[in-house]
Amino acid sequence: MSNLIIGLTGGIGSGKTTVANLFSRYDIDIVDADIVARQVVEKGSEALTQIKKHFGDDYLLADGQLNRAKLRKKVFKEPQAKAWLNALLHPLIRTEISVQCQNAKSPYCLLVAPLLIENGLYQSVDKVLVVDISEDEQLQRTMARDNNDKTQIKAIMASQLSRAERLNHADYVIANNTGEQDLLLNKVENLHREFIKLISQ
Repeated sequence: MSNLIIGLTGGIGSGKTTVANLFSRYDIDIVDADIVARQVVEKGSEALTQIKKHFGDDYLLADGQLNRAKLRKKVFKEPQAKAWLNALLHPLIRTEISVQCQNAKSPYCLLVAPLLIENGLYQSVDKVLVVDISEDEQLQRTMARDNNDKTQIKAIMASQLSRAERLNHADYVIANNTGEQDLLLNKVENLHREFIKLISQ
């Protein structure tokens, strides 16, 4: 079990995955909340059975997997559907995250979660690391990456914490500005050393 759990978060398009991948170069175990969220609704899972029962067969694809795109649209438009889904999935996701963090073998582990603060997951980590970029850069990067329109991305950003609120929860911040990618590895290396030092204190 790791002696230290670092919660890594940031707004959409901030570069959380890039930063997490750099930490993994040091053989640090990564627990990704988005991957866990997919695992708990895999084909044959109890959660998928409940979703099918509640929303209907057409929320499953032909191969029996969850139709994520259709479900995402529904919960985005209907607060009641979102509340029902969250009540079903959040406890399962939290339990699985806890199990994976407990099973981590590296000196510290990273819990990567876009909604670490919004969902209260920050309360179960030792330190919070925020990957930070300007809101303009968030918009531009996400548009280029996901090929989504500006309105949709702005809606996603509005559903997340503001940049100021996120930074208010941070114990550590990595600025991931465009044009400074070559500095990112140094920043991660410095933080890696800091986390190892924390464990030995």
